Amino acid sequence: MSPGPEVPVQVWVDGQLFQAEQSLLVEHCGFFRGLFRSGMREARAAEVRLGALSAAGFGTALRVLRGERPELVADDELLQAVECAAFLQAPALARFLEHSVTSDNCSLLCDAAAAFGLRDVLHSAALFIRDGSHELVAQLELPEARAYVAALRPSTYVAVSTHTPTPGFLEDASRTMCFLDEEEDAWRTLAALPLEASTLLAGVATLGNKLYIVGGVCGASKEVVELGFCYDPEGGTWCEFPSPHQPRYDMALAGFEGRLYAIGGEFQRTPMSSVECYDPATGCWSFVADLPQPATGVPCAQARGRLFVCLWRPADVTAVVEYVVQMDKWLPVAELCRSQSYGHFMVAHRDSLYVVRNGPSDDFLHCAIDCLNLVTGQWTSLPGQFVNSKGALFTSVVRGDTVYTVNRVSTLVYAIEDGTWRLLREKAGFPRPGSLQTFLLRLPPGTTGPVAIALPEL
Repeated sequence: MSPGPEVPVQVWVDGQLFQAEQSLLVEHCGFFRGLFRSGMREARAAEVRLGALSAAGFGTALRVLRGERPELVADDELLQAVECAAFLQAPALARFLEHSVTSDNCSLLCDAAAAFGLRDVLHSAALFIRDGSHELVAQLELPEARAYVAALRPSTYVAVSTHTPTPGFLEDASRTMCFLDEEEDAWRTLAALPLEASTLLAGVATLGNKLYIVGGVCGASKEVVELGFCYDPEGGTWCEFPSPHQPRYDMALAGFEGRLYAIGGEFQRTPMSSVECYDPATGCWSFVADLPQPATGVPCAQARGRLFVCLWRPADVTAVVEYVVQMDKWLPVAELCRSQSYGHFMVAHRDSLYVVRNGPSDDFLHCAIDCLNLVTGQWTSLPGQFVNSKGALFTSVVRGDTVYTVNRVSTLVYAIEDGTWRLLREKAGFPRPGSLQTFLLRLPPGTTGPVAIALPEL
């Protein structure tokens, strides 16, 4: 005989009655797991009274645990959510708050998380503040929050150009990663690439402040490099790790929720739809759900703790899809149709995805940028046309409320304001030819290196 429907638990909070599935509460909340396993009278009666929380905060918690994404704007809403996450011991709510950090609420969340002992929320808010303006630090009220922020290192803009493996006897001084020294307005050498590593058609991503390189090629036959390479800036060291089960190149590589995802790509000149996931804790790759279609060079971005990619479809369509880990599925999000123009790169800021696409008729010297609002599902076009000399906008990186782009001529830093990009400042261009991959790393204090030598165009 099959079990009947689950009887909801009645939860009284601040004089208001809520009904929630016991399985939901037990799965996501350490408080309720302990309560229902304790055999206390409240647990047996399936009625719980929580006098320490606000009704609004508990309502927010239930919405998040059920998979909703409520918009928390008011200070009270944020504070009540932090209080609930700490009291209920609800990691899912804490993660939601981590991904909700913005310049509008980072100081409040940092103080609140410090007060309630939510370390992961404190860390995310503090990292955002460390990368932002001095005004954000000045808004902090708790000394322990200020001290936590001060102990962190800001993120640094790092770039690597296209290189293939080199025999050991042919020393190539250009096979290096470089970082932007903004104070001195110069690109400096950070580290040499391993001799066996290739960044040609490789997937490059960061995860846990480490850099990962997967799937580069060498030779005209596009032979796939057998190993992956991981750089740890803490010690300035490289280590090797296994490649995906399916050899692949020209893939998207994403560091997401503690794992690497190798998405799509090509092998033996055949595009693939398969996706693999790497867990650094176990050192193992495993297959996850395939993309809806074979795809190479997939634009990829993360917003609000969600992973998105762009796929090209016939009739000038750029389709945005999302990978949902809990379901192991790729779900459609939105489509953009522009004549003879497809999304080649994508970055995210708050609830927006910015899709950078070529100009019409394969014009790659200029770019247009379209913004998808993930809350409303509406597309808007950024005003003006962006110069894309040497692919600068195809290597954009978002840091806080700013966007970094780079080419051989200049590094341009834009402010994201009300859905537009406003040029803030111009720095030195990257002194190496070839396509670039760019990312952010938090480097040890005092990191320096020789100024990167300019090389001629090939």
